[in-house]
Amino acid sequence: MMKKELSARVKISFHTLGCRLNQAESASLQNRFLKAGYEVVDFGRPADVVVINTCTVTEHGDTDTRRLVNRLHRSMKSAKIALIGCQSQVQGEHLLQLPGVQWVIGNAAKMDLPSILLQHGACEPFLMIPAISKESFTVPGAAIDRKHTRANLKIQDGCNFFCSFCEIPYARGRTRSRQLPDLLREANELAGAGYREIVLTGVNVGTYDDGGKSLPDVLAALSTFDGIRRIRISSIEMTTIPNEIFRPMQTGKVCRFLHVPLQSGSDKILRAMNRKYCARDFARFIHQAYAAVPDICLGADVMVGFPGETEHDFQLTTTLLQSLPLAYFHVFSYSDRPHARSRHLANKVSETDKQSRSRLLRQLSQKKRRQYFQRFTGSVQEALFEEEKHGLWTGLTDHYIRVRVTSSQNLHNQLRRVRLQDIDGMAMLGTLV
Repeated sequence: MMKKELSARVKISFHTLGCRLNQAESASLQNRFLKAGYEVVDFGRPADVVVINTCTVTEHGDTDTRRLVNRLHRSMKSAKIALIGCQSQVQGEHLLQLPGVQWVIGNAAKMDLPSILLQHGACEPFLMIPAISKESFTVPGAAIDRKHTRANLKIQDGCNFFCSFCEIPYARGRTRSRQLPDLLREANELAGAGYREIVLTGVNVGTYDDGGKSLPDVLAALSTFDGIRRIRISSIEMTTIPNEIFRPMQTGKVCRFLHVPLQSGSDKILRAMNRKYCARDFARFIHQAYAAVPDICLGADVMVGFPGETEHDFQLTTTLLQSLPLAYFHVFSYSDRPHARSRHLANKVSETDKQSRSRLLRQLSQKKRRQYFQRFTGSVQEALFEEEKHGLWTGLTDHYIRVRVTSSQNLHNQLRRVRLQDIDGMAMLGTLV
């Protein structure tokens, strides 16, 4: 059936839930379908096939998938739905029962989706979850997404850390790295497509190791590309960050930005989470990074409501966050995951306490962000502009300050100097210099 439909240009749309790694994979997959003769349409428009790249980090990701599938089935009953990615990997049989779902494909096979649709387009609902390889890998094509001015470049996948609250090692497999020549091949294509900023993505990017080549080697190789003006490291574990990355932040193309998961400021909770550091280690690293790179933007992930987290544990987290030179932090509420060991722990924290603790930390994060922004009032910074909305162009500085300016010029994908003048919520207002 799918072979027959291809002659009439099958319409396909994509929706991505979750992380930048999912976004990178969706962009690569979308381009593979274009080359296979499909017509890619915006999500929400009528389509013959809808691909949802799923997320299972929290229970909210699971809920989002179910709601999305039910909504699609009501609005486009004739559309066939393909569910791919992390939730498909660990909950495949369950997802196959959802209305309108024709294919459920795990992480090891999802990049082969064009051929899977061709071979299994007319059959009964199809489930494919092969074992995930532990070997280094390549990625066909390039993650070119014309809707964004910053490109996500996948360099690594999987994780061996097995934090007790996390099921990503089961959904993504063991840590493995992309072969460096293939990584550079895609970077060259992205530069040729006009991207000025590359965001390095993966599950645990600091563990990159391809035949002895590590993350600093990747940064050094990418820095030689003339078209690439910025290289941004996505979320990275503190214990995997080498000191060598600070120098290219000071003098080279690597963005003055690090997002480093903390999770808790209580050593008792960190041990229960099976994290690889104590609160003092984390504080020491943050101060080291802050001293090494002037104006660096340091962000963190924080989890509230882990089983056994008392009010004292929460206060330790709050005090640590208050004391550190962090620009912001993302706050998550703990939820039991089917494959995570923490689901067996006693002393669950009430939803009421989770909500109140989340609210307090989000308020603290807003205060921290404002304090960070105030340091730049009156300064001139370079911003990469993305889009225009309501008469304002928005862009990002290398240290992750969102900038808004008024301009009659087309600033899309341009790097321009901006004088930052006022704080406007989660952004700063400025004028072009």
